[in-house]
Amino acid sequence: MAGLRRMLYWGDAIIMAKAIIFIVLVGVILWGAVSYVNRKPSPETTGKITGAPAAMHMVTIKTNLGDIKFETYDADAPKTVENFITLANKGFYNGLVFHRVIKGFMIQGGDPKGDGTGGPGYKFDDELNPSTPSYQAGYKKGVVAMANAGPNTNGSQFFIMLEDKPLQKDYTIFGKVVSGQDVVDIIGSVKTDANDRPVSPIKMEKVTVGEK
Repeated sequence: MAGLRRMLYWGDAIIMAKAIIFIVLVGVILWGAVSYVNRKPSPETTGKITGAPAAMHMVTIKTNLGDIKFETYDADAPKTVENFITLANKGFYNGLVFHRVIKGFMIQGGDPKGDGTGGPGYKFDDELNPSTPSYQAGYKKGVVAMANAGPNTNGSQFFIMLEDKPLQKDYTIFGKVVSGQDVVDIIGSVKTDANDRPVSPIKMEKVTVGEK
């Protein structure tokens, strides 16, 4: 009889232990579910990036009409920014001209030939990501973007917007003017020939890059 009581006692203890473990597991699961529901959404959880582009470098273009400074969007267009900085640090842009100016639209430069056909001797792919802030904002006044001859033909040529324009999103945006937009506007108003080339050369005397 005593043995039977012991068996019943241990059986009850095992059942109680299992019940406690079950209650603890349910509590952990419920706590995790509540924490998940209450957490704030982020770009990683929503799959959508919002806000302003992250600026990492400051580029200064010293021209014969004044200085232009623009910040680079390293997170939005890392390859493009790296390419521009590499060329600038080599002195590639020093002495080149803004060879194309279209009033009310943009100014374009970065061609070693000075006629719109030159480049660094290589091409690289576009960085056109619809989830990035710069892509979503589009081609606003002061935006700096790569000029190209079609998809994935980027080299060294770039342009700066004079006004907001609803352009087809075919041009990688990699920065925006933060100082010297008045200089950009002055360049954008100079006299040009039939090929949109300034009659009096607008030269990039020196292009330098610093950390922002």
